[in-house]
Amino acid sequence: MSDIVIQLLPHILAALIYGLLGLHFWNTRWRESEHQCVACPMLPWERAAIAAALLIHAWGLYDGLFAEIGMRFSFSFALSLMMWLAVLIYWLESFMARMEGLQPMVLPLAALCTLLPVIFPYVHLVAHAGATGFKLHFLAAMLAYSLLTLSALHAIFMGFTENALHKRSLKRSLTSLPPLMAMESLLFRMLTIGFILLTLTVGSGVLFSEELFGKPLSIDHKTLFAFASWGIFATLLVGRHAWGWRGKRALRWTLAGFTLLILAYVGSRFVGEVILRHL
Repeated sequence: MSDIVIQLLPHILAALIYGLLGLHFWNTRWRESEHQCVACPMLPWERAAIAAALLIHAWGLYDGLFAEIGMRFSFSFALSLMMWLAVLIYWLESFMARMEGLQPMVLPLAALCTLLPVIFPYVHLVAHAGATGFKLHFLAAMLAYSLLTLSALHAIFMGFTENALHKRSLKRSLTSLPPLMAMESLLFRMLTIGFILLTLTVGSGVLFSEELFGKPLSIDHKTLFAFASWGIFATLLVGRHAWGWRGKRALRWTLAGFTLLILAYVGSRFVGEVILRHL
């Protein structure tokens, strides 16, 4: 019993810190008040608190994923790891670019995903996890998921901001944000890097399926969703450079591609590990 508590403690503690930080950023940056300062850069203690949450979260992930018998994985650990990488990327990016607005969105979602291994502890052993090719494939996939998750959250936030601009209902929090063009430039930078990593993931899965997974490529719903998501992001980036796609069109394509990407792996794993398990 004590071993289980020790294994669950990092997930619970990291989720608590993420949640409290999300509440803090909403209260100090987004809540309409006299002391509101949405454009204020993160304070040293705020950066340190996010770093502490990342370290505790990493401890929980490592302890849960790796055992003497091999690597374990599940949909809950996939989402938790994806959000750990997303917060890490966001934290690093905040040193180089203004990321105001994403704190109250990213951190509560990270808190929720960090708790998933506690709620759904089912795991399975991953075959061929020790192979170098599989490790590179896995790393590219998780980084792609994380960057495209941040892109989707960024797109949602931009949609709220653009809608407020059209309705001329801007609050002080929105008037202090970077221009929409700057936010859009950051969105497409994240999308481009995420798409490159997604291409490496899909390409390696297709070309080296037997080496990576020990079986030939099979055309199932997971594969179809992955190809469809890749096609949507490819079309969006081509449309951006060829026809100047932006605004609501770009946001809709971003969210459509992200939805299919989540369904490709997490959706299928959730059905297999949770729904079918209890039928």
